[in-house]
Amino acid sequence: MTDSHPLNNLLREMILAVAMIAFLVLGLWAHTGTMPPLVVVESSSMIHEENGEVGSIDAGDLILVMDTPYDNIVTFAEASAKDNNYFGYETHGMAGDVIIYQKNGDAGTPIIHRAILRVEPSQTTSPDRSAGENANNSEHCPNGGTWDSAVGDVDGEMGTCVLTWSVPGTNVTDSETVTIKFDGYSAGYYDCQRFAHANVEPYLVVWNWQPKHSGIVTLGDNNQCSVDQGGLVVNGSSGVHSSSGVAGPVREAWLVGVAGGEIPWLGTVKLMLSGPSSPGTQYVPSSSFLFLALVIGGIIFAPVGLEAIIKKIMQESPEMYQAKLETDYSSEE
Repeated sequence: MTDSHPLNNLLREMILAVAMIAFLVLGLWAHTGTMPPLVVVESSSMIHEENGEVGSIDAGDLILVMDTPYDNIVTFAEASAKDNNYFGYETHGMAGDVIIYQKNGDAGTPIIHRAILRVEPSQTTSPDRSAGENANNSEHCPNGGTWDSAVGDVDGEMGTCVLTWSVPGTNVTDSETVTIKFDGYSAGYYDCQRFAHANVEPYLVVWNWQPKHSGIVTLGDNNQCSVDQGGLVVNGSSGVHSSSGVAGPVREAWLVGVAGGEIPWLGTVKLMLSGPSSPGTQYVPSSSFLFLALVIGGIIFAPVGLEAIIKKIMQESPEMYQAKLETDYSSEE
């Protein structure tokens, strides 16, 4: 029997709505392994088309945050190298994984950009363990090398002095500096989508870079080869900044997750309601508002249409016809 008291009915509906949302969030958490399981894209740094497209990452999209192990991240360099096991691997419209990370591990809005290359230690030497935590590079590594506190040493402790570097998916192996031309020959081709002129190539170039530590170099698909790690990695790059400076190569501890499935348009609602610290909807493609309106309209009117269709099917079913005949027969008696 239905409770006729309006307050009880309202309370029941509210509990049902909260329960449905809770089940949805828990289901997404179980699927992604992260909490929160979704992020809203705020900028246009990953767009492939000005008017937006499903399959690439646009402002206003919701992106699932997958709990993928750091070592399993596939970079553009690996996915575009013909002799690599990951050749041909693509996500969100281009080769390689898209990752979500905190700049330098600092608090703030995470960055969601593509993993371009991974720089790894090749030869290392043990540091001076008597050096303090705030010691400079030469104090940690009196025999040369670059101090990397996040890499284990042969002595079993964390922190080592890196002498040479390697970049999987490229010809950089056991090198003191990193130079890579993503021209389709030395490495896979990365199109900067910019006008090429003197000293500015149409493809991505990492030139004579001395990494400060190991990690992943990242780049927005729409950023015309201006990598997040700044001009020391790729000439002319502005980089992304946190309270501690330009972002360094992404370490495992800074990783929030790997971008999974895309739920287009729905994040626009959140951007509409965001405060002054958010860019709001200024980067959302105009087409997203139309599709969002269609989705909301569909959610509102679909039950009405579905009810009418079901009612029509029921009325035309043999059972309903037989029931009508029996009712008419009973009325005649």
